[in-house]
Amino acid sequence: MLLGLRRRWESVPRAFQIVLPRLALLVPQMFGVLFVTFFLIRLLPGDPAVLLLGNMATPEAVAQLRDRLGLNDSVWVQFITYCGNVLHGDLGISIFTSNPVTVDLLERAPATLELITYAMVLTVIIGVTVAVASVVRPGGAVDMGARVYGLAAGAIPDFWIGLILIYVFFSLLGWSAAPFGRIDAMMSAPPYVTGFYTVDALLAGDFAAFTSAAGRLVLPVLTIAIVNAGALMKMTQSIFAGVWRSDFVRHARACGVPERVIIRAAMRNSLPPIITMIGFLVGFLLGAAVLVETIFSWGGLGQYAVQAVMNSDYPALQGFVLVAAAFILVVYLVVDILYELADPRIRV
Repeated sequence: MLLGLRRRWESVPRAFQIVLPRLALLVPQMFGVLFVTFFLIRLLPGDPAVLLLGNMATPEAVAQLRDRLGLNDSVWVQFITYCGNVLHGDLGISIFTSNPVTVDLLERAPATLELITYAMVLTVIIGVTVAVASVVRPGGAVDMGARVYGLAAGAIPDFWIGLILIYVFFSLLGWSAAPFGRIDAMMSAPPYVTGFYTVDALLAGDFAAFTSAAGRLVLPVLTIAIVNAGALMKMTQSIFAGVWRSDFVRHARACGVPERVIIRAAMRNSLPPIITMIGFLVGFLLGAAVLVETIFSWGGLGQYAVQAVMNSDYPALQGFVLVAAAFILVVYLVVDILYELADPRIRV
């Protein structure tokens, strides 16, 4: 019987063999996140009912609101009720906005995803390009600059970089748009297709909206990329340098293979750990964008999470953590798949 099951499994296409076991792990992982998050959030100081009604509210009014919110039940009853609601796609009602948490998250998620997508692309371009150039041309200007940048990038906080960029490019030079929101206040958002203002504006042919949205992306994207490209650069330098000094590279150079072909082959051999690092950074940026969104009044998930913490908004905070965890787990799933595609040896 086991032999038959093994043969059937081996007959399944390789893509499904990679994806299905990892998808099966998502369910217990999400339950663990839900369990831990639910009970940790209950340790936050402050009573949501008092925060909503104010300190002058009567005890009777507070008790009525707590009862309406289900806060008078035991923690285990609240947890079981919440799990049942989550299975039906109901993340609750935000105490602060009075909107369904699902609606709030769907409205704000595109803003954060647009920001971290462009930031990640720029981070990869800067980190990988500088790393490869510094290894291929050691001792040059790029190599020296990379050493200074590598030391400084990890020590400078993102909010400080963001404030400096705002001061220089907006306050002093006037080159950038005001750091308030995703589009000019006098413009209406483009018709919703993807939620990315830049993409939706291009699809609608609204180049004025595209220019406004792209201009407001520059500073927050630069802020995130400047801070995080250093870690990727140092990791790529270490990996690529080892491959660059390997025997097959020396052999290819001795055979007269063009330099660009050798660099491409060395980069291909360096990909697996770099892919892992990029996947880690994508998940990290979702949390790192919190301060950047607050500085630039971006209106994304990060700002929503900060408001939820300040107002002890249990449903909103739980919904944010669940969505963030699901996003990170999906990113790691994609990383595992790309890792195996880049290095077929791990299939053995």
